[in-house]
Amino acid sequence: MPNLSWLGKDKVVTYHQKVPFHFLDKKFSIGNSENSIIHGDNLIALKSLLPRYENKIKCIYIDPPYNTGNENWIYNDNVSDARLQKWLGQVVGKEGEDLTRHDKWLCMMYPRLRLLQKLLADDGAIFISIDDNEQANLKLICNEIFGTSNFVTQFNWRRRTGANDALNNVSIDHEYILCYAKNINNFNLNGVEKNFEKYTNPDNDPRGEWAKDNLTCGKTAEQRPNLFYPITDPKTGITYQCNPNRVWSFEKEKMQELIATDKVIFPKDGKGRPAYKRHKSELRSELKPFSSIIDTQLNAAATRELREIFGKQVFDYPKTVDLIQQIIFQSTDKNSIVLDSFAGSGTTAHAVINLNTADGGNRKFILIELNDYAENITAERVKRVGGEFNFYEIGAPLFDEDDFINSAVPFERICEYIYFSETRKNYQPCEEKNLLGVDDDTAYYYFGGENLSWTTLSKIKTRAKVYVIYAEACNLSEDEMQKYNIHFRQIPFDVRRY
Repeated sequence: MPNLSWLGKDKVVTYHQKVPFHFLDKKFSIGNSENSIIHGDNLIALKSLLPRYENKIKCIYIDPPYNTGNENWIYNDNVSDARLQKWLGQVVGKEGEDLTRHDKWLCMMYPRLRLLQKLLADDGAIFISIDDNEQANLKLICNEIFGTSNFVTQFNWRRRTGANDALNNVSIDHEYILCYAKNINNFNLNGVEKNFEKYTNPDNDPRGEWAKDNLTCGKTAEQRPNLFYPITDPKTGITYQCNPNRVWSFEKEKMQELIATDKVIFPKDGKGRPAYKRHKSELRSELKPFSSIIDTQLNAAATRELREIFGKQVFDYPKTVDLIQQIIFQSTDKNSIVLDSFAGSGTTAHAVINLNTADGGNRKFILIELNDYAENITAERVKRVGGEFNFYEIGAPLFDEDDFINSAVPFERICEYIYFSETRKNYQPCEEKNLLGVDDDTAYYYFGGENLSWTTLSKIKTRAKVYVIYAEACNLSEDEMQKYNIHFRQIPFDVRRY
């Protein structure tokens, strides 16, 4: 498989593993919901989501910067924002000063895509909007991260109809949406409802509604000689020769059976070609495949819609709700989680809300937005269209600069992190000191600043079959731990689960 190389790649290929884990601090809530809007760097935010959401997200949609040369936000092509310049300097080093705009874009995208791949459910898929500036590069790094075998398709979305900015007299009216599954064997789009208007029952056929369908297939007589033969209308005696360039769909014996059971419609006047009488009950599904060419409202409609919500122009080039709603409908069920880590104006949350209203679903959304408009545009839009959510800021890191547990992190947040990492269940404070909780006859303890010793064990009050104990070091022998079913976890090394 061909891989894409660029300046700085060797520094970012494994960087997702080095991204420090930060806690998320809830600032306020609108209603009572599990929906989340996170204000902060999406690289850090994605890492913070791993303990709770790894392998849980059914649909990821992102609309990253297209690398057009604009400098109107942090992830622009020239990386003029001090925060991203600092990040590139720290991660890529001195050679970061020589990066081209494409190098910088790839360095920015690669670790984020790595974390998104970890969050994606085994039956989920990611959809990435892009245009020609980085489409080819994006596909190559997605092949590397998600696997070439998990490439679903490249959708084409028509976003406008002609423009006065055409170059070489070509108006680029479309964009792309790359789609990759986490596991192609477990993923299918939901499909589109078929139109059954042509199915009627004018002859009161007891088998129900039917429609005329093709009785031939796209093979020649040379390719399928067994399908090349004449057929005769038993009512009129008129014989119809087979087209040597497009033979019948059925072998002779099967065709005679279909004629005898009135499944072949012959022309009344002998002119034309026989047709197949396809009953609606024969259809394997009431759905047809979703087209790789997506028709929606144009981008201009999205701008007007957002202007109507806020009463003024607040965001440039938002995506249409209809586009994201189609993607979410095709790739989720009614209880799925949807993630957008380049949230922008909040279109993805708006689409989730609309879709839940339409089909009674209970889908949840997670939005991440770095820019300062995360609260007054992204969250405000969601609130105005009736969405409920919790609003978070990036909080303190779990580890300090010396790679020890951060003393500024409250004890309960550490307990919450460890207990969920071990059990995938929410932590509830216990009356017994140092006890994190009991799950499946296993008791979890955290003794920060202490060694595991008999003195430590004397503090344990809860009876369990197995004990998982976090401590700085262990003074017990292997035989002693085995005798009492104790599993030692060393602080801080074993805390670094993610």
